[in-house]
Amino acid sequence: MFKLDDNLLRELGLGALPPQEKNRMLAHIYETLEMRVGMRLAEGMSDQQLDEFEALMPLQTDSAEAKKQKEQAALGWLETNFPNYKQVVAEELEKLKTEIKQAAPQIVAASQEAMQQQMPPQQPPATSQGV
Repeated sequence: MFKLDDNLLRELGLGALPPQEKNRMLAHIYETLEMRVGMRLAEGMSDQQLDEFEALMPLQTDSAEAKKQKEQAALGWLETNFPNYKQVVAEELEKLKTEIKQAAPQIVAASQEAMQQQMPPQQPPATSQGV
């Protein structure tokens, strides 16, 4: 369907970010997309459907295996109850990509500025003065 990876960041104008910032940005994109898709799908759910879907959501205390199983169950539930959910994901991703592309120059500039502030100031070369 789509990949959240370095190619996406380059497409969005964020290829110049340092690796750590790229990872943070990818996590932010994923979380934002997940929230927006969830909100949009929830608008079309009945209370019963909301309860069913929420019961399938992984908990922070779940083991990695339990989280994976719940995510698969939630995906199956979406495919059954909202066969157009992939279209919703695609639409929300396109909106998010447009927003990020517009903000990319500021994001890169802020990242570069933060990196410069973290670097120790350069000491001027020592000059020998005749005494």
